[in-house]
Amino acid sequence: MRIAPPTDAADIAWLSFRCALWRDVPAEEHLREMPDVLARGHCVLLAFDDDGAAIGFIEASKRNDYVNGTAGSPVGFLEGLYVAPSHRHQGVCRALVATAADWAASSGCVELASDSLIDNVDAHRVHRALGFVETERVVYFCKRLDTD
Repeated sequence: MRIAPPTDAADIAWLSFRCALWRDVPAEEHLREMPDVLARGHCVLLAFDDDGAAIGFIEASKRNDYVNGTAGSPVGFLEGLYVAPSHRHQGVCRALVATAADWAASSGCVELASDSLIDNVDAHRVHRALGFVETERVVYFCKRLDTD
């Protein structure tokens, strides 16, 4: 397996993994966001199998604001992580997270954080298997102010 950054801000493999992970976001919106992700200095990495096919990706950022469940700042934060179903349970996710953790540490972070939807128990299992510890559960609320 090889881990490398995308070729550019419109890398087709990176785009396909973003579309698979965030299915409710149109490809056009991803294509608008991807250059900004790189410009902000996020860690973006693709995993490739021995034949050179892309099999997964990770996006991580360096957050200086408060991150729930952490003790300080800055914090490395996993923004997105996806491995093709055919390559799961083969260490791809672990290798991507380890490489992103190295990036975060070299960027001055002492913690790596992440989040997941409360009902995504598969993601919870993956996080625990990678050494993450659940720190809290949050339910967000919103009230529109332009209605009664």
